[in-house]
Formats: sequence, structure tokens, C-alpha cells
Amino acid sequence: MAGINPRAARIAALIQRVIASSMERTLHDKRLTGVTITDVRVTGDLQIARVFWTQLGQEGKAQGERKRAEQALKQATGKLRSLVGSKAGLRLTPQLRFVYDEVPSEAHEIEDILTVAHKRDEELAKTRETARYAGGEDPYVESRRKKTAADFEDDGGFEE
Repeated sequence: MAGINPRAARIAALIQRVIASSMERTLHDKRLTGVTITDVRVTGDLQIARVFWTQLGQEGKAQGERKRAEQALKQATGKLRSLVGSKAGLRLTPQLRFVYDEVPSEAHEIEDILTVAHKRDEELAKTRETARYAGGEDPYVESRRKKTAADFEDDGGFEE
């Protein structure tokens, strides 16, 4: 990916601020409760703005809430675009395309997997603390010990 157009980045940040504040102040739609604008990406020609959003929903109801929020955003697209146009002062206001952001939900899944792995590591560490060899002490400890001259003196292994 080549360098990002600085003007497109500024406009994306402006669009994000305008949409986020408009959702709180201007749009009084209960379907948009818990919706967060996570990112905005504007094409290099400033014609299309992809607005990434996510929603904190109740357990078990998240899918339905997401569909209702998606409908509300689709219905409010024209109003949000006109607000962006008036605030940005652009000759051409970019088309707004709302895209559900999957990253936060995937991040939660990864965090859950890491938590399970951490618990398994703790259990394994506890098991290792109390572990004993099946046949008693390690039989190979003697063979790993370095032999000294005193070990060879008793059997006459060294002749002078």
C-alpha cells in the first residue's frame, strides 16, 4: 500500500467526528444505541467514504440489534451526508458506505483463546511443582555428574 493521501486522511477524520457527534445530537434513533464509529476510509479521489462501525449489544440479542442499527444507518445516510457536506465545505461530498467492523468481535475471540491458554499454562505449572518420577529419582543423574579424580582413586583406575 502506497502512501496515504494526507487530504483524504484529514477528511476521513472530519467525517468520523461529524458522524459520531451527529448520531448523538441530531439523530434520535434508539436503534443506534451503542453504535460506535471505529474508522473512516476515504478513497484517493474523495468520492467514497467507507464508514466502519460496531455496536455493543446485549448477549443473545446482538444479531437483531445489529440488523436494526444497519437499517437505521441506511435510512440516515442522506441526512448524515448532508451534515458532512455542510461541515466539511467540500465541493463534492463523498458517498457514505457503512460497513460493520468485525475487528472488535474477533479481538474478543482472540482474548478468550489467550485466557484459556493462560489458565492451561498455570495448571501445567502447578502440576510440574508436585511432579515426581514414576520409578523414583532420576536414574540418569549419576551419569550426568562430572567425574572427579576421587571417583577413579577407589578402584585403581589411574596408574601412575
